[in-house]
Amino acid sequence: MDTTDLVKSISIANLANQRTAIVERIHAALDLLGEAQQLATVAHLRFPRLVLDESYGCRGRPSVTGDYAKRDEAQAAMVRLIDAHGWNYLLSESGMRTFMDAKAREQWSRQIAEGDVPELTAANIEATFAQLYGARGDMFERGVLQCFRRLSWDYKSNSPFRFGKRIIVRYLLSQGSSNYHITNELDDLTRVFSVLDGKPEPDHRHGLSSLISHAQRLRKSEAENAYFQLRWFKNGNGHLTFLRADLVDRMNKILAKHYPNALASEVR
Repeated sequence: MDTTDLVKSISIANLANQRTAIVERIHAALDLLGEAQQLATVAHLRFPRLVLDESYGCRGRPSVTGDYAKRDEAQAAMVRLIDAHGWNYLLSESGMRTFMDAKAREQWSRQIAEGDVPELTAANIEATFAQLYGARGDMFERGVLQCFRRLSWDYKSNSPFRFGKRIIVRYLLSQGSSNYHITNELDDLTRVFSVLDGKPEPDHRHGLSSLISHAQRLRKSEAENAYFQLRWFKNGNGHLTFLRADLVDRMNKILAKHYPNALASEVR
């Protein structure tokens, strides 16, 4: 699939060109600051020591000017921050996060937070998005397996080999609010049902965390979407009841593909 089909609302070439223009202006601005500092030194005038904001992409507040300033470090920190925000914007606006399972989303979020991202060039964007789209099927099945492995087997409603009518979700809430790590994995489950149902994959921005928050604002302790009902309790655990038995059966076939021996032993 062409990258433009995945990022319909964004011109990749234009975004890359804007990034280049921004980097050029940063370079020019640092040149001017360097010249101003040299003039101040010759004239025996003081010049302010400028330090980059302590933002996640700057890694240690590098100095832009002053006796200990390192021009290359300052420029790299600024560009890294711009690139990190750019990738975050692309992933959100393209809906690509919708294709990702919880593991992939957490990995990208960590890389963006640390500024550990590729340069925001057209070639890198196209290559990265093509790779992510190509891995869509694997991430889809991985989301099923991750959610399955997260389930607690301490309760009778949770079968150790397949999804049943209901599952117990431990640590659904943390300090009264939805546990983002758990809701991410449940969003994978919603995504699985949507795909199996032939429906568009749901937007991650309207996932379980948002659904729970909305219910809590209405002082409710349960929420429901097209595929399951979710109730939560004071101990932070939740009960998730499936509403589509036909889709549960199809989902169990994915588990059978990865756990054939375990499922066969349960049948015997």
